[in-house]
Amino acid sequence: MVIPSEALFCTQNHLTSKKIASKATICHFLYYFCTIIMTKQMRSIELLAPARDAACARVAIDCGADAIYMGASSFGARKSAGNTLEDIASVVEYAHRYGVRVHATMNTVLYDDELAAAERQARALIDVGVDALIIQDMALRAMNLPIELHASTQVGIASAEDALFYEQCGFSRLILERALSLEQIRSIRKATTAELECFIHGAICVGHSGRCFLSRTTSQRSGNRGECSQPCRLPYDLVDSSGRKILSGKHLLSVRDFNLSASLEELIDAGVSSFKIEGRLKDENYVRNVVSHYRRQLDSIIHRRNDLQPSSVGRSIVDFIPNPDKSFTRGASDYMLYGKRAGVASFDTPKSVGEYIGKVKSCTKTSFTINGRHDLSAGDGICIINGEKIVGTNINIVEDERIIPNRMDGIVAGADLYRNYDHRFTLSLSRSRTRRIIDATASLTLHAKGIELTIGDCQGNSTTMNRTLSLEPSSNPQKMADAATRAITKSGGTIFEISDVTISGSEWFAPASILSDMRREALEQLTTIRSGLRPSQKILADNDEARFPRSVVSRYENVTNHLSREFYLRHGAEEIEQPLEAQSTYGERVMLSSYCIRREIGECLREHPTLKGDLYIEHGTSRYKLSFDCERCLMSLYDYTEQNRR
Repeated sequence: MVIPSEALFCTQNHLTSKKIASKATICHFLYYFCTIIMTKQMRSIELLAPARDAACARVAIDCGADAIYMGASSFGARKSAGNTLEDIASVVEYAHRYGVRVHATMNTVLYDDELAAAERQARALIDVGVDALIIQDMALRAMNLPIELHASTQVGIASAEDALFYEQCGFSRLILERALSLEQIRSIRKATTAELECFIHGAICVGHSGRCFLSRTTSQRSGNRGECSQPCRLPYDLVDSSGRKILSGKHLLSVRDFNLSASLEELIDAGVSSFKIEGRLKDENYVRNVVSHYRRQLDSIIHRRNDLQPSSVGRSIVDFIPNPDKSFTRGASDYMLYGKRAGVASFDTPKSVGEYIGKVKSCTKTSFTINGRHDLSAGDGICIINGEKIVGTNINIVEDERIIPNRMDGIVAGADLYRNYDHRFTLSLSRSRTRRIIDATASLTLHAKGIELTIGDCQGNSTTMNRTLSLEPSSNPQKMADAATRAITKSGGTIFEISDVTISGSEWFAPASILSDMRREALEQLTTIRSGLRPSQKILADNDEARFPRSVVSRYENVTNHLSREFYLRHGAEEIEQPLEAQSTYGERVMLSSYCIRREIGECLREHPTLKGDLYIEHGTSRYKLSFDCERCLMSLYDYTEQNRR
């Protein structure tokens, strides 16, 4: 935008010239308006994808992820999703071609005897070029590592006060607790300038992240150490203090999965800039499908707004129509995004039910039909729900309306039928040839003594190739120009697509073979240039003046080493409790949750419930007392498992 010279003149002179006061006021406004327009920064929106391994990372990048997160060999919250430094280095090199960032997860609590190893790993990750570390333990903050730091969701950021504190401590990004509402996210946005990251798809931890010790009550495996055994997905009985069973064998803590496809723009407007897909244990097909879906969703928003841009470059070309309902899902939920309400649990099963197909219409001994049209095929996996009974099987044959499954157990007229494995769709994913390309332009100059070819990408990076040789005059300049264009635009097999070629000197003849060689060399060199690019980092210092919002760092916040302890004391904490991670859990709160069983079953204490007195949930020998904080609308579980008494 060009600012009118008259506006500039008037701005400088309107205060001293009464004759042009009114005109100058207008000009001053125009100058101010134009300056705002010119200096207004575009908001970068990031799609952040999980990567179990290097193969999944490449799939995520090809499908349009702006960043990926993956674990190293240890200290990650998914212990079984570790990767070697060599694999991470290869991912970094590939990702940086597209300006894609690589975030390494080191988000477990650390013990004193692990600090040296953790620091070595962190510095090794920095050396191979990762762009950020996602951490839970403040010992890593205290090490003053030369890298951008993100506060993991396990840090438990759920309030504006906590968000401001961790921002002041040098975290450039805050990964929000999954149970926050839009209003809470807006409140945090108003209090801080740090980037906000939130989960938008995948499994939801029913307990507040980093404050759940349920796994430790059933085994030595701890969620805060990357080994959660997921007892929240088990069936439980709901009993009262007299032992009377109210509900039996229900998955009372198993909540549905996130799918915030319809809420992305609201989250953008609430201040979120990074949209995170859960799933570091998921396979390539899951990543391919879900990332492609959200790439489309975000692109649709970005393309119709002039204040947003993707945080990486390149266009993903997929040859299938993504559909997240066809990948693993326990059923779509927006959880607490629009406030706390019932209907977010999946009492009947913690497994993937899949997409709804229809009701069973009729049955024989070996087959069944369903109401309405369908596209079921041999090889599909189906789930049948009949009241409280859930069964699963595979389809062997589809003959017109007749469907012949592997077995008929549980399939009766009137039952609801879901497909949790779409064989043809999965094949299309596995066989897809997704490409991510970067737009480029070329300039070719031919002259009597040689050839010059310059190829540049959409970010201004370029490389120039020269050949010194004698060229003969061309008998047909137009034919020469057309042949040169074809030779230069053949960029298949590279990360570039050359869409525009400018040719000068087509009156000279250049062999297509030489032009092709020059194009290949130029693109190889441009790829090398792009691989060496480093996305910008926000490496911030820890401000010692920042004050921890509470006088006591509770045992639930797991200060398990001396560096973390010193961190909180330096920031004003007066007392640091012994971490629950290192204690017996008997009688202790082992889960804090925004989810409420009472609310889910219509027995909210605020709404004249029929259930009175204390409530417990039980699975085998495990027993937990439920506690309800109605003022904050939170539920807690306390461990009353006898075998944990010591």
